[in-house]
Formats: sequence, C-alpha cells, structure tokens
Amino acid sequence: GSDLGPRLVVTAFADLHHPELRTHFVANIDNDALSSVLAQCTAETTLFIVSSKSFSTSETLTNADAARAWLCDEGIPEAKVNQHFAVATANNAAALAWGINTEQVFAVGDWVGGRFSLWSAIGLPIALALGRDVFLQLLSGAREMDKHFRDTAFADNLPVLHGLQAIWHINFRGSEHGGYGSRAVLPYIHRLRLLPDYLQQLMMESLGKSTTKTGAPSTIATGQVVWGSEGTNGQHSFHQLLLQGSELVSIDFIATGTAHCKKEAHQHLVANCLAQSQALMQGKSTDQAYHELLTEGMSKAAANELAAHKAVPGNRPSNILLIDQFNPQSLGSLLAFYEHSVYVQSVIWNINPFDQWGVELGKKMSGELLALLNEVSEDAQSFDNLDSSTRTLLSRLRDPGAIRKS
Repeated sequence: GSDLGPRLVVTAFADLHHPELRTHFVANIDNDALSSVLAQCTAETTLFIVSSKSFSTSETLTNADAARAWLCDEGIPEAKVNQHFAVATANNAAALAWGINTEQVFAVGDWVGGRFSLWSAIGLPIALALGRDVFLQLLSGAREMDKHFRDTAFADNLPVLHGLQAIWHINFRGSEHGGYGSRAVLPYIHRLRLLPDYLQQLMMESLGKSTTKTGAPSTIATGQVVWGSEGTNGQHSFHQLLLQGSELVSIDFIATGTAHCKKEAHQHLVANCLAQSQALMQGKSTDQAYHELLTEGMSKAAANELAAHKAVPGNRPSNILLIDQFNPQSLGSLLAFYEHSVYVQSVIWNINPFDQWGVELGKKMSGELLALLNEVSEDAQSFDNLDSSTRTLLSRLRDPGAIRKS
C-alpha cells in the first residue's frame, strides 16, 4: 500500500530526479526483487526507507531484515547499520523495537490508509528523489482538486460526475449483461504507465466490499476490476475486446493537451487516443463494412461473408481525461480526482472505502500456513482441520519428492 504511489510519482518525473541520487523500489517478498536492486548499490552510500504504516507487514519486514543483513555482509559495522535506515510508520514503538532511533522515524497518522498515503510521510522517497518543491507542487495540485470537490456544485463536479457514471455503468446501464464489471485505465502518456497499477489498488481495495456500513449484505454490485496499460501499446492487444468483444468495459483515456514529449509523437498519441474513443462510440455497421469491401474490389459474396466480422457495435462509452500540462501539480490533481470518485461511489453504496478486511484475512492465513509449511507448528489438529485442497497441497509442498512422483 505504501509502494505504488511513490513509485508512480518518481517514475513519472524521472527528468526531475536529483542528479546525484538513484532511487529504487522493492515491495515483493520474492528475494530476487531485492537482490536485483542491491546488485546496483554500494553499501556505504545506500539509505533504506522502510515504509509501513503498521510496521508489521511481512513483505516489508522481511525485506528490511534482508537489507540489514546485506549491509553487515558488505562490511558496514554493526553499530552503524541503523544509520542506513529511515522509517515511515504509524507504529513508532515497533520501529524503535526494530532498532531505529527516534529521529529516524517519520510519523504517519493512524487514520491514513496505505492506498491514500503518498501525501503523508510515505511520500518521503518522492521528496528525496525529486526535491521538496516538486513534492509541494504535487500536494498543491491535490489540494486544488480537494477544494473543487468540496465547493463545486454536483453538476460541474468532476469527481462526483465520474463516480456517478461508474454507478450508472455498474448498476444500471448494461445490467442485462451483468453491468460493466471492469474499468480500463489507458494513459496515452508513457510517464503514467504505472497509473493502472496504482488505481487498481486504490479502487479495488476501497470498493471491493459486499457488506454495507450497517453490517447488512449489499444487494447490488459494488466496485469494478481495474486494469489497463499505456497507449498505444494496448491497441495491439486488448483493445480488440473493448471494440468488438461481448464484455462491457468502462474506459478512462488520459491524454495531454500540451505536448509532454516531442510534438510529432504527441500528435500521434492524441490522434490514436481520440480515434479509439470515436471507434468505441460510432462503431461500424455491417452495411458500412459491406460497402467498404465492395469498394476495395471484393466480390459481393465474399463481402457479404466478411462484413459481419468487420462490424463494430459502437455505442460503447468512454471518458477522455485531458490534462492541459503534465507536471507534478496536474498529477496531484489527477490522483486526488480518483480518490474522490472512489469516495462518491462508496457513499452511494453505503460501504466503507477505508478498510480491507479481506486482505487482513489473507495475511492471517498466510502466517498460519507458513508455520505449517515449515513444520514449526506442532499442532496436528490445525493441519487436520484444513480443507482437503489446502491440506493436500501443503502435504506435497512439505514433501518435494511427492510432487516429483505425482
């Protein structure tokens, strides 16, 4: 939760990066992720920022312990190892117990959720990599969107309109086909290639609920599967489904008004972005396809056979979010826009967008299974009480020979 935001922002403004610093992000517990980064680092000049609101996330603490071991292996005296760490957390006591000095702990409010945390001390990597002024510009843009959301009438309120459109798609339009079960986020800006990943967590972890605030089961669909890719890459893969598939998908195209790259490349990006939205809206009828094929010299019989396959249904809505100028301030506004859209949806569905009890269940189960997998737990009853699928898989994993025999 504390990784995707800073990673997105630092990646988006690589050209503003401090010339004497290199910034790396590691979140996966797979040690190959950390090892590949450490291979590029020199121990004497490496600072680790451990970002964890709870300071109990296994992935973060495992990597932090591995980083500490690496420093020792690289010859850093044990008494100086902790000088290579800073911590952003809401659990000050746990950070101190881990060995961090008070002045190296940056406090995160206990009311700040991980997926909403890049504006807090979790954004420390942004401030270090890009500079304080850039971080303040990011915050300024978010504040502008906060004020717009708070003060603007609903009819002109961008997050409200976006949230209401999502409600319309999910619960009303296309409901005979199960509603719009997913949202594709398609930034035609290479710098925002990580945005779909960031929004995937923001939207799915916030809105993936089936219980209302009253504790009653929700009687309507909530949330969408969020996915996407930078344009124009996706046009050569999943856009086929968007245009002709039977699945209905909500779509957010994102582009810049002023060129964020070379002018010619920008014109190609914008033309492609507009064309995809237009094709989704207008489509192409079978009759149009038929007459086009005749014009190309195809026989009537062949044209009649192929026309149905070239037809595009159309009437598939999409948004185009046009950013006047791409800079830290406008990115701050864009991210805050999506946060407020999520909140709008949660209010209408009467769900809590700030918890994630499903995630917590997975964490708890993982700890229990890890003990059984490593045969640390002596509790035979815990093993016997597992469901048959998990018990069988665990037995095979504890006996690799059984896997080979099977």
